[in-house]
Amino acid sequence: MIIESVPNFSEGRDPAIVSWITRVVSAVPGVLLLDTTSDQDHNRSVLTFAGAPAAVAEAAFVGVREAVHRINLMRHAGVHPRLGAADVIPLVPVEGTTLEQCAALAHTLGERIWKELGVPVYFYEAAALRPECKRLENVRKLAPAGLAPDFGTGRHPTAGASVVGARKFLIAWNINLRTADLQAAREIAREIRESSGGLPAVKSIGLPLESRGQVQVSINLVDFERTPLYVVFDAVKQRCDARGIEIAGSELIGMIPAAALRNSQSHDLQWENMRPELVLENRLSAR
Repeated sequence: MIIESVPNFSEGRDPAIVSWITRVVSAVPGVLLLDTTSDQDHNRSVLTFAGAPAAVAEAAFVGVREAVHRINLMRHAGVHPRLGAADVIPLVPVEGTTLEQCAALAHTLGERIWKELGVPVYFYEAAALRPECKRLENVRKLAPAGLAPDFGTGRHPTAGASVVGARKFLIAWNINLRTADLQAAREIAREIRESSGGLPAVKSIGLPLESRGQVQVSINLVDFERTPLYVVFDAVKQRCDARGIEIAGSELIGMIPAAALRNSQSHDLQWENMRPELVLENRLSAR
């Protein structure tokens, strides 16, 4: 039985803090740290690790505990939306497990985060206890407006709140544009995302990349079989061409299943960081 967790932490500029978090996660027996990706503009780091369900849940908890200890949201600034120091903690079935089992584990993990760390928790996707919390973007909108957490009350004074859930494999992917026109990135993101009538299984927002003097269409592809990578890339490129904007490249955040690459293997996605060790199956087979 193997599950994966891909927690997002609100720190991408201080390598020492990220190192402390990765260290405690890696120290949990039975857990394999697959990838760590940090982004200065987002001020966010994403860890990917896998193993037996109980071990992954323990690793997720100690990672959250370290983040709560070391990250102060009162001093945090970054272009990516966030609710907490340990912002989003999803559990993903990989082998011999189900989404329902991951959801039950997410509930146990969320209760522990509140009881032991004092960080209130919302549940999302397959672990959602309320229909309005099913989608992560809804939690991001409703929580600041006063939606009560599923566990706990209020906010931790320095760590905010955490969103814990269970979901299918998600591809986090950014397409960077060779322009500083943030309005163009936001328009393109709005046109391609499913919630605005765009492509199925696509969530996207436009963000500035001050460190590069560029902007970005930041994408979460929640079902690469319904909408392959190349379909998303071509949709962005078509809209960029219409505006006279060049694509600078695309970057993967975290891991990607081999099947997602096979679906788009004859298309140039202008990868900036693709390498064999970012393919999930390659890392799991080497464990």
